[in-house]
Amino acid sequence: MNKNLKLTALEKSWILYDVGNSAFILLVATLVPIYFNSLASAAGVHEDLYLSYWGYAGSLATVLVALLGPVCGALADRKMKKTFFLLTLLLGAAGCAALGFAPGWLSFLGVFVIARVGYSASLVFYDSMLPEITADARMDKVSSLGYAFGYIGSVIPFIVCLILVLMPQVFGLTQGSAMVIAFLITALWWIGCSLPLLRRYRQTAFVTAENSRLLDSFRQLGRTLKDVKREKHIFIYLLSFFFFIDGVYTIIDMATAYGAALGLDTTGLLLALLLTQFVAFPFSILFGRLSAKYDTGLLIKVSIVCYTGIVVFAVFLVSQWQFWLLAVLVGMFQGGIQALSRSYLGKIIPPERSGEFFGLMDVFGKGASFMGLTLVALVSQLTAGIQLNVFGLTLKNENIAVSSLILLFAIGFVLFCKADKLNRERVAK
Repeated sequence: MNKNLKLTALEKSWILYDVGNSAFILLVATLVPIYFNSLASAAGVHEDLYLSYWGYAGSLATVLVALLGPVCGALADRKMKKTFFLLTLLLGAAGCAALGFAPGWLSFLGVFVIARVGYSASLVFYDSMLPEITADARMDKVSSLGYAFGYIGSVIPFIVCLILVLMPQVFGLTQGSAMVIAFLITALWWIGCSLPLLRRYRQTAFVTAENSRLLDSFRQLGRTLKDVKREKHIFIYLLSFFFFIDGVYTIIDMATAYGAALGLDTTGLLLALLLTQFVAFPFSILFGRLSAKYDTGLLIKVSIVCYTGIVVFAVFLVSQWQFWLLAVLVGMFQGGIQALSRSYLGKIIPPERSGEFFGLMDVFGKGASFMGLTLVALVSQLTAGIQLNVFGLTLKNENIAVSSLILLFAIGFVLFCKADKLNRERVAK
């Protein structure tokens, strides 16, 4: 199939789900941490603990998803992918809508964990559809467009939500009621963008078995783990993914919380992260086009190196303009590394078992996110009140905590180079 052919209706429907779920993630990366901070402050929680509690909640969500990921993947490959996709996206959307009705900061974190689990679990089924909805030659392009339009499309409901939250008095609303409406708008947008994929997708690749009970799915998962051990190029790739995506997810999840903890202007933080979406849109498309000219593995390596530089810059972040520059830099590489990582795996696995392998990918990805969030939260808590003077700059404990991500990117880079080499040798044979 020619890479330059127009997108099919099924490909467009698949991309549209990225537009829907990305609205939730944008809200989580911007307004949700700030709203949580206001709830926690009202309850008398010390501001030094804000970043820690938020990190621990994110960690709990990722642990739950990591445990569910392989099971979801195994069930998906039993001709149940569409059913479980629907159930998990409804769980996520319902959790999103319910966030506005949480009475306190602790219950808010509980509802957030439920919503995040639903969102992340739905991606196991969604990502595993990729080898079915397009050809290998178009996988980089379609995956990149998913992230690209996800970034730009999510801006539409977010701008509406931002106007409501920043100017509630104009609409005769309180701050609290504005947030309730914002969560409802995001949930409805998420569900609405899912409908075309639910209507058009038909599972064509699946594993046949005498029964499809849960127990048999676990047996299938065991076989998958054995296969991964035998296929060194897949195993080492997933291991590398575990490390380098750690930094990516942690930066996404804690960007607003990090800026707020540093005492930066809230409105400025929100607008800067909105800028990230606009920057990420063209650069995600650019990476998809670059993949037609350059090796996908090379592009992933470049992205990891650049992200390492971004983390180094973030360590020394102390002012608002630096956060804006950081937002631009993250936007340049965020969509590219996520999209190419997804399509890279899709190319090196058998399509009829995509659910299993993407389930494992989710385990490695969410496991990494757990490690990153927990590490940053723990270091932030342990170094509370500590300040360092480096090159004439006063670094707070939050700055120190972020520096831990550098090592993870470095390990991820080394392992990916090994995995890519093994894959090249496999293809050459």
